[in-house]
Amino acid sequence: MKKQDLRERGSGWALAPFVVFIVIYLGAGLVLQARGEEMAFYQFPSVTAMFLAVLTAFCMSRGSIEERFAVFARGAANENVLTMLMIYILAGAFSQVAADMGGLDATVNLGVSLVPARFLAVGIFVISAFMGTATGTSMGTVTAIVPIAVGVADRGGISVPLVVAACVGGAMFGDNLSMISDTTIAATRTQGCALRDKFRVNFRIALPAALATAVILLAVGRPETVPDMEQAAFSLWKVAPYVTVLGLALAGVNVFAVLVIGLFVAGGIGLAAGDLTVFTFAQSVWSGFTSMNEVFFLSLFSGGISAMIAENGGIAWLIARLRQLMRGNRSAQVGIAALASLADCATANNTVAIIVSGGVARDMSREYRVDPRRTASLLDVFSCVVQGILPYGAQLLSAAALATERGVLLSPVEIVPHMWYCWLLAAFGLISIFIPYADSACRRDPWDWKADAPASQVGRDPGKA
Repeated sequence: MKKQDLRERGSGWALAPFVVFIVIYLGAGLVLQARGEEMAFYQFPSVTAMFLAVLTAFCMSRGSIEERFAVFARGAANENVLTMLMIYILAGAFSQVAADMGGLDATVNLGVSLVPARFLAVGIFVISAFMGTATGTSMGTVTAIVPIAVGVADRGGISVPLVVAACVGGAMFGDNLSMISDTTIAATRTQGCALRDKFRVNFRIALPAALATAVILLAVGRPETVPDMEQAAFSLWKVAPYVTVLGLALAGVNVFAVLVIGLFVAGGIGLAAGDLTVFTFAQSVWSGFTSMNEVFFLSLFSGGISAMIAENGGIAWLIARLRQLMRGNRSAQVGIAALASLADCATANNTVAIIVSGGVARDMSREYRVDPRRTASLLDVFSCVVQGILPYGAQLLSAAALATERGVLLSPVEIVPHMWYCWLLAAFGLISIFIPYADSACRRDPWDWKADAPASQVGRDPGKA
């Protein structure tokens, strides 16, 4: 069969590389989990699993090695992929420099000093939400705040799983909304929409979930005794880089400019305060670049492998099968949410889940005229929901390990029932599909419909479920 025929008619075998990736990555995690290994799903590098999938795609494709590599290179060198890679390394550099100049510790200390002890649980949630949004990393937020939260909760007689869940929930709120988080960058670049536009849609889903979570934590998270809160020193200047980045991003400034400005604001404050020298500043920038190596290579490989799968008819085959289950715009949105959720269950990494499923989700949204900002939001929301409640996900595993280090034996499974934010985010995410209250943040008709839609879709009303 000719390549043109494959692209049009589709072939299920073309999806084998993605199956290889999931089987290797998930299988290794299950085997190590059965052996009792810590962080089992993170022992086998995801990049190695993706590399084996790339080799599988090369072996399956037709044509000479040069022709196969040309297809791979075309996908890897896609404008959206390269833009995503540049944003990743700039975000990594900003986060590293801001942390090295003391911004991370200052922000945590500021938050703890402002929270009345009797509102500890909801205070931890709010601090984590701000930290996650400002820094773009849920793992960094969990690592910074859980040890403090566990110590104070233990003294105040509050349920430790509840307080740890409040911290992780706030971290997932930030990870989901932050302009510089891996998940936001992956979701917006794979769908071709602006960060600010996705934020507007996403915020209308996340805010009600966060407010409902705060009410629940106020009701069930009061301490039996009011613990003494240690007043740690902080400097408001060191919080400024995070506020700068958040403000510029919300103002609609180009993301490259936002990150570069934030990077030099953090570096300038560090130099002025004596926390950095010119040489340590340069080293921090480099450390930030290299800290993003995993997601960098994953995005590069995934872009190339997606082009090869599409060339061999895999995407056309998958869309044809999904079309049998979908009847319109709303059912397509449910399908996109399910796709992101299942991908995260398989990979235990919300960024990887978005990268793997982003191409298919984009084609589904074009097929059923789902706004790309809406698609990006669904990918981010539901991958974060699942990531926040996976007992074998890095966030819950790390939170449980940090609590145990502080002398409180805690299992990730014990945290899951208290993950109010993630459960509520899932509920509001589904509600927003059938009662599209968040869609008012979108401009009308982002697609050039006649140019972008498949011929089979032109002339029909895609808005009916």
